[in-house]
Amino acid sequence: MEKQLAKDKTKKGSGGYSNITIKKETATRFRSYSKKFNKSHSEVLDGMISYFKENNLDPFGEGTKIILDSIKKLERQMMKKIDRLIAIIKNMEKTSIRPTYEMVLILYEAYVKDGRKPTRETVNIQKERKDFLEPRNTVPKTEHDRVLKEFESYKKRCNEILNKVEKVEPIMGKPYLKINMGIGDFESLKYQLK
Repeated sequence: MEKQLAKDKTKKGSGGYSNITIKKETATRFRSYSKKFNKSHSEVLDGMISYFKENNLDPFGEGTKIILDSIKKLERQMMKKIDRLIAIIKNMEKTSIRPTYEMVLILYEAYVKDGRKPTRETVNIQKERKDFLEPRNTVPKTEHDRVLKEFESYKKRCNEILNKVEKVEPIMGKPYLKINMGIGDFESLKYQLK
């Protein structure tokens, strides 16, 4: 029973150990490499194997070549992007920075050649006005005219509707008012009043 428990532990990898025969130089190198990570030799070796499997790397040939090729490819892509940025900056310098600089230089040279000294103009500071805080009962003329025009239009429309109203006196019931208006006119009126 104890042997079976020991076998189960080794199968699951939770405590069983196995010996591997390797050269002394390789063992020394591996021990010094493992010390860098502050992990046990088993954990370092397990991590190395997992890394090689996940990245499909072959430590004896193509693995390092694949990594180097991908690094070189990334480097080429980065250099192309840097070249594009340099071209954009040169274009900006040519089309906007340099002409602006030259225009300022021309203006400065013209100012220096003129020889006049700038005269300082006195700035008149107005007294602070507080009358804008007082309420006003005036409206600009254009606004007044517009409101009057809208009112006249509204008044005319109301009179048209009132002229279409008829009083209906039924035989039974209370009298009521009826508007003689087409459905289209009614929908138009509803739309205008929204």
